[in-house]
Amino acid sequence: MNDENEPGPVGEVVFGDGTVVRGRGRRQPLPPGPAPQFGLYLGSPPDRAGRAWLRRRPFRTDWPAEWIDWPDFRTPRRPAEAAEQIERAFELARSGTRVEVACGGGNGRTGTVLACMATLAGEPPETAVAWVRANYRRHAVETRAQRRWIEWFAARDR
Repeated sequence: MNDENEPGPVGEVVFGDGTVVRGRGRRQPLPPGPAPQFGLYLGSPPDRAGRAWLRRRPFRTDWPAEWIDWPDFRTPRRPAEAAEQIERAFELARSGTRVEVACGGGNGRTGTVLACMATLAGEPPETAVAWVRANYRRHAVETRAQRRWIEWFAARDR
């Protein structure tokens, strides 16, 4: 497991196929080490002025990023579009791009995306949540709906 209090790169997840992705909470400071080259962020996307719809403090990056409109403790508002974004981010990471996945706290939505990515790396959907909890954070994936969404993600036609 790689919680904030444990040694090793904070939030770094190495999937079974060797692909590396960093998970974290946006409210946490950027960990030491190289900056991401791409970010996949989960929550309310920023508007044109750079402010999040439901937040007072802006969240900005110096690297390319995409947002998935994903309410806290829920599943994405546009599931098919979210699935495509997760696949694209995973392919970037697989090709060697430093990819970061983050939601507000870094547990539920981030854990759900990492579990989906685990299935892309070959982890069976029925063990993906346990795998992410063992290799990222023990509280990753917070709701039954998120667990069901991981199963949907793994079962859909690509």
